[in-house]
Amino acid sequence: MRIYRSVLIAVTLLMTAGIFTVSQAQQMIYEPKNPAFGGNPANYSWLKNSAQTQNQHEETRDARLARDPLQDFQASLQRQVLSQLTRDIVRRQFDLEEGEVMDESRFEFGEFTIDLQPGVDGVTVLISNIMTGEETSITVPSF
Repeated sequence: MRIYRSVLIAVTLLMTAGIFTVSQAQQMIYEPKNPAFGGNPANYSWLKNSAQTQNQHEETRDARLARDPLQDFQASLQRQVLSQLTRDIVRRQFDLEEGEVMDESRFEFGEFTIDLQPGVDGVTVLISNIMTGEETSITVPSF
């Protein structure tokens, strides 16, 4: 019992001493590492080298210049023709008088064939890829 009492007194004295000790603190100050956000300009080369080391993407200069301008032109022309055709289909479909029906049409360019088939519900646009045989059907409703 005597040992227990001694341990209790010692623990109480240590806790009391801990409460009354002077604690010191300092103010935390944020200092950015990146020079773009106000950090030390000497960190620039370290940050750049670190980023380049972690970069998994490899793009060679020759790969960017290897694009064929004629293929780019052909793709751009196909996009423009499809866009114009879309505008014409929608404009004709919505400008029709009641009871009037759009004519059946067929357009061929490049590797695509586009068939316009008027129906009761509207105009069905059937887009076929001649090279792969894939077909897509879109119905533009009539109102």
